[in-house]
Amino acid sequence: MAARAYWQGQIKLALVSIPVEIYPATKSGAAVSFRQIHEPTGKPIRYEKVVSGVGPVDPDEILKGYELSKGNYVLLEQDEIEAVKIESRKTLDLVQFVEADAIDVLYYEKPYFVVPADDLAEEAYAVLRDALRQTKKVGLGQLSVRGREQLVSLKPCGRGLVLEVLRYADEVNKAQSYFRGLPADTADEDMLDLATSIIDKRTAPFKPEEFHDRYVDALHRLIDKKKKAKGKRIIEDVDDEPSGRGSGNVIDLMAALKKSAGGTARKPAAKTAPKKPAAKKAAPRRKSA
Repeated sequence: MAARAYWQGQIKLALVSIPVEIYPATKSGAAVSFRQIHEPTGKPIRYEKVVSGVGPVDPDEILKGYELSKGNYVLLEQDEIEAVKIESRKTLDLVQFVEADAIDVLYYEKPYFVVPADDLAEEAYAVLRDALRQTKKVGLGQLSVRGREQLVSLKPCGRGLVLEVLRYADEVNKAQSYFRGLPADTADEDMLDLATSIIDKRTAPFKPEEFHDRYVDALHRLIDKKKKAKGKRIIEDVDDEPSGRGSGNVIDLMAALKKSAGGTARKPAAKTAPKKPAAKKAAPRRKSA
């Protein structure tokens, strides 16, 4: 089954309009979901909408409310909410361009593939892609979809373009409030050299297929065992791994870095017992005359 387009419309660059289709660039991972089960009957547990002191209520009696203060709400009808939704527009106007590294990683939320809608759009599409690549710029605009406006960026990706939904400023926490208390001192030069050598040694091309969610893999193995055991209880053996936080252990950072870098840490000289001073010889006794 062909993927369904998330959005269809035109990217507008000044007087040039490029018909495009936008498709999700990501998909849900292999997460394991669970249902709550009533053990005596083996049936799934369902949830009812209830009001304290009243009990279950009819869905037609439910409104949406915005809490102004504790227990004080402004009630909104669904048609009132629908009336303020942004009209979905079929044009993404690129209103600004910024340097490719000007957008902090915290603002990126979700990527989408952008492809030309037809053969006639390919030439203008290629011009926009190559112009962005040559200038090392990212296009910015606001996409209206499903009643909301999303801040988006547009940048080259291989032969095509990638649109990324960005978070608005009020959705991102300020880093300063978390990092303000950290010391501003520069790291020790020798330790820094060792750390960079470790990074250089472990630098390799990014291959995402080599990484797996080990928790999900373990859950699948457990589910397979339970299926074969036909409902019998299974207790998984968990290997106790040292946490590395022994109360009596003091970690020598320099020694750990040297060991990680493949070198050996300089061992302190062995302490030798202090030599005892030579015993003084007793003076010879004089013979009595």
